Amino acid sequence: MHDLLTIAGREFRSRLFVGTGKYRSKALMGRCHAASGTEMVTLAVRRVNLADRSKESELDYIDRSKIHILPNTAACYTADDAVRTARLAQEAGLSNWIKLEVIGDQKTLFPDNQGLLEATRILVKEGFVVLPYTTDDLVNARKLIDAGAAAVMPLAAPIGSGLGVQNATNLKILREAITDVPLIVDAGVGTASDAAIAMELGYDGVLLNTAIAEAEDSERMAHAMKLAVESGRAAFLSGRMPRREYAVPSSPPLGTIAAAR
Repeated sequence: MHDLLTIAGREFRSRLFVGTGKYRSKALMGRCHAASGTEMVTLAVRRVNLADRSKESELDYIDRSKIHILPNTAACYTADDAVRTARLAQEAGLSNWIKLEVIGDQKTLFPDNQGLLEATRILVKEGFVVLPYTTDDLVNARKLIDAGAAAVMPLAAPIGSGLGVQNATNLKILREAITDVPLIVDAGVGTASDAAIAMELGYDGVLLNTAIAEAEDSERMAHAMKLAVESGRAAFLSGRMPRREYAVPSSPPLGTIAAAR
């Protein structure tokens, strides 16, 4: 009940972070956020009309009294572009928190680790709380932490693919090696079991969007993701039984029962 997630001094009860793109309507997006129980929602700065707030936008369907907005630098392909986008989000009053994306390949949307590190250093010096989307690379993750990242967000699979955790070994290595900042699985989750697996690996949270937005019943999937993250976290904290190569009876052998009599 007191298992809170703390990032940069801010506490979250929910470990599920949700996006705002691809929904069939903005109203549906808002209902999905409610069903998921999320307390932090990512928002692509480039997709929102910040200049003319008289027009309808995703911001009109986000309850900012309950949900913390995490602007992101989606579709930025250089460090300079990502830094400018983060500054725009701050100037528009969205937040000084930023989900930092510097994309290196248009087809896979894999991050440009060098540009990501450069942008992280700049934004941290300017007072931003930086949560970088990165590969499942331990060396690069450590560099981002040294640069001041408040959390590290490795991908489970390519953005929007729905493939689930593709390299559990690398994610385990990251989890075992990094204990000083939260680790949040970002990208690739397709269904509730994927989210549960990520949490059972010991990750501090899961960030997803397409899995809910493109589900046939988005609200029900949002609720399923909430339960999956909660159950995966509970399973991790419980400490699973050891794996064994052979069967072990759950009931005592007959001889043991006879001896007890």
